[in-house]
Amino acid sequence: MKKTKYANYVIGELPEGCKRCIIGKKTVLFITGKCSRKCVYCPLSELRWNTEQVYANEKPCKNFKDLIDEIKKSNSNSCSITGGDPLIDLNKTLNYAKKLKEHFGKKFHIHIYLSTTLVNERKIKKLAKFVDEIRFHPEFLSNPSKFDEDLRKISIAKKYYKLNNIGIEMPIFPNKKELMLEFIKQAVNDDDIGFVNLNELEIGDTNFSFIIKNYKLNLGGYTIKGSIKTGKWLLKQIEKLKLKVNVNICTAETKNWHQYQNRLKNYKKIKYSKKTKDGTIIYFAIKDFSKKDILKLNKVSYLDKQKNQIILNPRHVRQLTLTNKHKIYRIEEYPTFDREEIQVERLN
Repeated sequence: MKKTKYANYVIGELPEGCKRCIIGKKTVLFITGKCSRKCVYCPLSELRWNTEQVYANEKPCKNFKDLIDEIKKSNSNSCSITGGDPLIDLNKTLNYAKKLKEHFGKKFHIHIYLSTTLVNERKIKKLAKFVDEIRFHPEFLSNPSKFDEDLRKISIAKKYYKLNNIGIEMPIFPNKKELMLEFIKQAVNDDDIGFVNLNELEIGDTNFSFIIKNYKLNLGGYTIKGSIKTGKWLLKQIEKLKLKVNVNICTAETKNWHQYQNRLKNYKKIKYSKKTKDGTIIYFAIKDFSKKDILKLNKVSYLDKQKNQIILNPRHVRQLTLTNKHKIYRIEEYPTFDREEIQVERLN
């Protein structure tokens, strides 16, 4: 077991999807908020819960073009398909996956997250035509009676995928470590999986009551006490048992400080903006303006229609500030679709 510079813990190698994700080269395609089951620990936001709206990262997508635009803007070379449960609307899932391969080519990597509930051979066979890597979220964590059924359904994938492209994805429950270890051990010994991803358990909108009732939070208030410790225990047991499987503990720090920040750094910046070391962008803008202002400032500015503002060429900001004809602001924001502002400072 080793801890990497990305704050995750690894045995062996990361699966291809994780390799691209951790350096910010993955677009998350949220295909549906509808799910085949209702896990009480699901951290999905209320905004996306039970919706049919498709998202590419933070961007709502009306069509395939919206997805393509986001992939290009974020400079991604891969995509993860998630939900909800992508099998709830298999046709939509297959349609998006097929179009991604047709548009970007075979080297564009696609991995998918599936609840085991709706899994059968027909569906896995169809997914294998376009999806490179498959990750199962077993049901036994909320319903122990599904333990054997989960294993049986996961075993279907090896008929259509190489072992290194089949994995299980589980949140790390401090009070379920023995059960999780037994599941991993059986899946590996049956040659059904090539990797295991263990995610630090986090609190969210929809699992708030369950988490507060059953677990304690770490300092900072959104990760569960003992989750990483339990994950490291699992890795040590896997090493002790000499199980031939790649394992990754994806911590909240990995997601929020490394993967997310790397994704920000990969985004294309808007005209006349400057990218910071953290991946945010800084620019100067006029928020209140007329059509005459647009014409007058045409050569030294860019009309930002999304936020209805004029972004200025920084070379001319000092001069325009001194004229005092316009209220000029220095703005720092995220380069993502929602362009959330971090700081807005009036300069004159």
